[in-house]
Amino acid sequence: TAQLAVARAALAHAASAGSAEAAPADLASARDKLGRAEVALAAHDNDTALALAQQSQADAQLAAAKTEAMRAQRSAQALDASARALREEMARKAP
Repeated sequence: TAQLAVARAALAHAASAGSAEAAPADLASARDKLGRAEVALAAHDNDTALALAQQSQADAQLAAAKTEAMRAQRSAQALDASARALREEMARKAP
């Protein structure tokens, strides 16, 4: 179904964004639910397949969001460290 394709795309995006490191549990949950959705679809249990595919998509999106948040936090920390180093350098050169 179309929802399975959307869930697969969300999972691929999360995986390529580095979610295996930043949000491994969410990524694993998304993969598990997608697999279960495919099994349900093969068994012609369309309602279960749809629900699992939607849950998989949500888990994958959560994993990707956590990954982006981790990257943003790391960038902010690096920027803070750079600003601190600059302030210290300026303080040393002040008369």
